[in-house]
Amino acid sequence: MNTQEIINLTTKYIANTYNRFPIALVRGKGCKVWDADGKEYLDFVAGLAVCNLGHCHPKVVKAIQEQAEKLIHISNLYHIEPQAQLAELLCKNSFADKAFFCNSGAEANEAAIKLTRKYFKDKPVPAEPAPHLMRGIKQGGENKFQIITMEKSFHGRTMATLAATGQKKFQQGFEPLLEKFIYVPFNDVKAVANAITSQSAAVMVEPIQGEGGVNIPSESYLKELKALCKEKGLLLIFDEVQVGMGRTGKLFAYEHYGVTPDIMTLAKGLAGGVAIGCMLATDEVAKSFVPGTHASTFGGNPLATAAGIAAIKAVLEEGMLENCQKVGKYLLEKLHKLKAEYPFIKEVRGKGLIIGMELTVSGADIVRACMEKGLLINCTSDTILRFIPPLIVTEKEVDEMMKILISILKTIKV
Repeated sequence: MNTQEIINLTTKYIANTYNRFPIALVRGKGCKVWDADGKEYLDFVAGLAVCNLGHCHPKVVKAIQEQAEKLIHISNLYHIEPQAQLAELLCKNSFADKAFFCNSGAEANEAAIKLTRKYFKDKPVPAEPAPHLMRGIKQGGENKFQIITMEKSFHGRTMATLAATGQKKFQQGFEPLLEKFIYVPFNDVKAVANAITSQSAAVMVEPIQGEGGVNIPSESYLKELKALCKEKGLLLIFDEVQVGMGRTGKLFAYEHYGVTPDIMTLAKGLAGGVAIGCMLATDEVAKSFVPGTHASTFGGNPLATAAGIAAIKAVLEEGMLENCQKVGKYLLEKLHKLKAEYPFIKEVRGKGLIIGMELTVSGADIVRACMEKGLLINCTSDTILRFIPPLIVTEKEVDEMMKILISILKTIKV
């Protein structure tokens, strides 16, 4: 099929939930993709930070092929070898003791929300003076279910994660939202402290906000959040769906800030392009998930977890974290130089290979013009160009990207 035939088929049969660009990508290798008509593109979107290893990394492809020949799916009623092995890799390389697997970032965050509620329901209520006939009778767990999240956050599109997301544009038309989430400004610990009530259970935060505009916190923000949560008896949840798995130059973004959460969620880059999600937690919190409390039919299936093992080993063993730091710094410096030349560039910010360039003009036309010249970049929050290439990207490919981007920026009149 050619591009137009694929577009026509999509238009006729696919629900219209995306404003899709008029190209159909059919092949990828490394940092390049090709459309159905044979045109080549340099990919600085990487499936929205999914293809961290580049497209069709050979070790992931081999793992999928070998696993597909042995066992594609089996129920979680039985033990699954690659699932257990991936859980071990994740726990041994993080703060966590236990893993729960699902199929997406939204599902991982849904699991975190459910686990938070269950954890407090399982906690005994402090003893209080009671009438004579009520002494010794358990009244149930703590009534804590409120989760504090951040403005400009993004946690998913299920009904619970939509309610957790601090952006009204995603929530419109789906009210009433699930109770009870409170939104406060990102990078403002005092605002979190002021929002805490007797029903507060957790603080849920992206260490770096991706969809909200590549917003980077102060060096002390997450540490102060952790201290506050510990003081008030709240859980701390890190949503690392976008920034985890090496995207920032560390395996997990929290490593930059010297603090660990109670719960963390992963997805996107976890399995090199295969759909997977994971919630990680400490033993203390994870013990509230017992048989019957939560499940996922396809979660942690042999195919996805075999791909996940290959992906995490590639990140750790092939120098991708070091390359992310090196090339990320190179790209950031290049973009900073543009700021001095083009007055409509308001700010450049990022860590590793998640970088945002905030403009005073809309970025949509820039994205489309770059695409026409063979470069894929992303725009979020209308005015922020987001650069999230594969972690294997080279300085030469950054130079190629910059050449195309500059040719477009030169045409902008404000």
